[in-house]
Amino acid sequence: MNEFLKKFSIKECAKFLVGGGSAVLTDFTLYYLLMHLGMGTDISKLISYVSGAAVGFVINKLWTFQSKKFKTSEIVKYIILYAVSAVANSLVNNLVLRIFSISLIAFLAATGVSTVINFLGQKFFVFTKEKSDKCVLK
Repeated sequence: MNEFLKKFSIKECAKFLVGGGSAVLTDFTLYYLLMHLGMGTDISKLISYVSGAAVGFVINKLWTFQSKKFKTSEIVKYIILYAVSAVANSLVNNLVLRIFSISLIAFLAATGVSTVINFLGQKFFVFTKEKSDKCVLK
């Protein structure tokens, strides 16, 4: 367990939260802008969610996890991760809503779970570095 914990840094976690926050802000802003411009709810949300996910991908790839090489496999893995995360988010939201009947608590719990899944998935599944990609500072 100690070896596992050594793979995390406060700086990396903070960068991930900034990247995720930027993605959520993009999603939120674009959703309301498109709705204000008269676009339907479903298409507005689809466009805003995909746009937010794209922003999160770029920020986390290049800044948080410093994966500089372009790999198609990262895009495929990212899509798979976000599909899994979306299902987990929905399930947790529904479960907590049934238990507490308070939508804010359900939303926060679901967001927390999906944030952890997304961080771990991006760190250990999507943006994995090959031995030749790693930069060692001493």
